[in-house]
Parts: sequence; structure tokens; C-alpha cells
Amino acid sequence: MNYSPRFRLFPTTEQRRAMDWQRNIVRQLYNHALKEFNQIPEDEGTLRQRVWMVRDTLPAMKDWWPDLTQVYSTILQKAVERIRDNIQNLGKLKAKGYDVGSLNWKPPRDFRSFTYRQSGFELDKKSGPNGRGLLILKKLKGETREIPIRLHRDLPDHDSIKEVTLKKDPTGAWHVSFCIETGTPEKPAVESIDPDDTVGIDLGVLNFIHDSDGRSVGRVDLDDDRKRLEREQRSLSQKEYESNNWEEQRRRVAKVHARMSNKKHDYKHKLAHFYTTEYDAVFVENLNVKGMLESGDNARNKVDVGWRGFITILEHHGEKNGCHVVQADPRGTTKECASCGVSTDKPLWVREHSCPTCGFEIDRDWNAALNVLNKGLSKLGVVHSEAPPVETATAVSTDGGDYSSIVVDASRVTEAGSPALKEAASAAE
Repeated sequence: MNYSPRFRLFPTTEQRRAMDWQRNIVRQLYNHALKEFNQIPEDEGTLRQRVWMVRDTLPAMKDWWPDLTQVYSTILQKAVERIRDNIQNLGKLKAKGYDVGSLNWKPPRDFRSFTYRQSGFELDKKSGPNGRGLLILKKLKGETREIPIRLHRDLPDHDSIKEVTLKKDPTGAWHVSFCIETGTPEKPAVESIDPDDTVGIDLGVLNFIHDSDGRSVGRVDLDDDRKRLEREQRSLSQKEYESNNWEEQRRRVAKVHARMSNKKHDYKHKLAHFYTTEYDAVFVENLNVKGMLESGDNARNKVDVGWRGFITILEHHGEKNGCHVVQADPRGTTKECASCGVSTDKPLWVREHSCPTCGFEIDRDWNAALNVLNKGLSKLGVVHSEAPPVETATAVSTDGGDYSSIVVDASRVTEAGSPALKEAASAAE
């Protein structure tokens, strides 16, 4: 599987200027190539063939565009090929029902990266200031430059680095992503999976998730960040557009956005890592997030929690850690009783499930997670007992009649990492 770890770069002022210069040259080449591509009739060939027609003119471009000779050749090729990738991505969005247009000219602020492919770079892990490594780049504005890089974690085992992408964030910071191909661990055979080594996850708004083993994990608290964002945006609106003060304030706003985004991504990755390493199979609701957001009810909180992004991250970690990640049908998971299967309507403000048929009482979200577990086991084909899943749920009380949830605050996940989930479960047991 392809894996793209991301690291922070610490270029000098001169190196930063060279990277900005090269990014702008690649942007100009992309815009020129897009113009040339649009002039080729569609009946001249497939999408790939038409893009390659433009790419093949790169040697001739260097005769009248000398700046291109100071950029490594694979960077130029990748810039032109980006047209094909972007068109294919637009096609995928259109297939999902989104209203998409065509590719447009890229202004400087919207074009932030360039990519070395196969060659033109070298990673020196041992050199560099303060224990940092060095990223050696050839023909960065015509010269070979050594840029300090912070390797905060080791790269996974790999044969070679396929691509190196340098990207400038809206905050002005530079990062690099290494595209490497690693071995994909085998997932356990379905027939060998023990139902006790599986878990169902219910996605919520009040709490981010509630699983079938009784864990309830809260949402990331971003209230302070939102208040700061409001202050910084208010200050930005009072600056003259594109003045020096405006640009400085824009970066402050971008840093707050980046901080909020990093918190949420870190939180989701740690949760996904925990579940895909602790269980052989993870079952999650296949929510129609787009339709839920269009309904308008509590839309801000639904956007904020980012269910679809978490599912995507969960599937990625499932591939990386050899865990089955299955999306189960969410219909009826909230209404149906996990003990007897009888469906009961209840308004959103009712947070406890109390079955009028069998008398089973449990937290509303826990009941939904148990139903997700049962549906996931059936969809994956795991042989399990026909008994209701609540019989295997984690009951904390001694009498067996009271189900108590294990509450984990989101701050424990973001600060201490995913082991906090295991610690909370052990303490409850």
C-alpha cells in the first residue's frame, strides 16, 4: 500500500525564496499546459494521450522559456500530468452527485506544491542541525540545496521513496511528504475471527463515538480556538486588502485554522489506530453525511465532528494494521432494541433506550453500537451466536442487569494518545 508520512521543513531565508520561486514557475507551467490542453480536440485521443501530447513539448519549451532549465525534469513532467489527475478527481466528484465545472487558471495563492518523482532528491537522516536530518534537492532554482527536516518518526520499511512533494501551507510553513510503498499486512481470515475480537461503533454528536464494548469518547473541545478565530478574523476584516498588515493578519488566521485542523486529525488518527490494532474487525455506520448536512438540522455540529473523514481514516488504518473495517447499514440502529429487535421511536433528546417489550435499558448510543456490531458481523460473514449481542457486552455491575458506559474525555486521547482508551477500559473492569 502507498503511505505518505509528512514532515516539517526548516529552510533558510534563501532556501525559502528558492522554493517560492520554483513553486511559482511550476504554477505558470501548469497554467500554460492547461491552455494548450484545452486547445486539443477530445477526438484526438484519450485523456491520458492528450495530456501526454502537452508533456512531450516540454523539451521545446525550454528553448524559449529558460527558467524551466533550472527546474528538475520530473517536476515539470509531474506538473503537466497534474491536469489528468485533477480531471479524474472532478469526474469522481461528479459521479457522487456534486456539481463540478472545469479546470481553471491557478492564481499564486491556490498553487502550493511541486513534486519530485523517482529521482532528484536524497534523504540524509544522520546530518543536519540539532539532530535533524537533511533533505537534499537537486535543481532547486538551478542549484542543489540541503534543507533541514524534522524527522519526528521513522519511515516504515520500504524499498525506495517513489515521490517527494513539497508544500507550502497557508501559514507560510513548508512541509514535505514522502510517497513510499510498504507491504500490506494480511487481514485475519473471516472464518477465524472471534466475535469477541470485533467492535461496533456508533457515531454521534454529543459524544464523538460510542462503541459496543461500552466506551464513550467525547468530542475535541475547540471552543477556545473558535473564540480566538473570531477575534483574528474580525481583525483581518479591518485591514486593507492585500496590504502588508493584511497579509500578516491572514497568516494569523491561517495558523488558528491549522491548529484546529491538526487537533481533529490527530484525534481521529489516534482513535483509528487504537481500534484497528485492538480488534480484528471494526464495524461503523455507513452514514449518508452529504444528505444529513443538507437537512440543516444541527448542521454545524455535524460538519465539525467530521464523520466521513473519520471513516476514511479508519479504513486507511485498517489496511495498514491488517484489520477488517466494514461499513454497516445504519437504518434502524437507533430505534431497534439490541436485546429483542423490536423497533421503538424515540425523539433525539431521549438519551436512554428503554424497550417496552423486553424491558432492556441501556444508553441510547450504546444500544445503537450493539446493533451496528450485529449487522457488521452478518455483513462480514463472521459465524456468531444467534443470541443478542448484549449478552457479550461489557457489563460493569456485579448483578449483570446494569450496563455502565466507560467515559473517555477527548483531551486524554489528544494529549496522551490512544492508550488512554485501554487504560479507561482496564480501570472500569
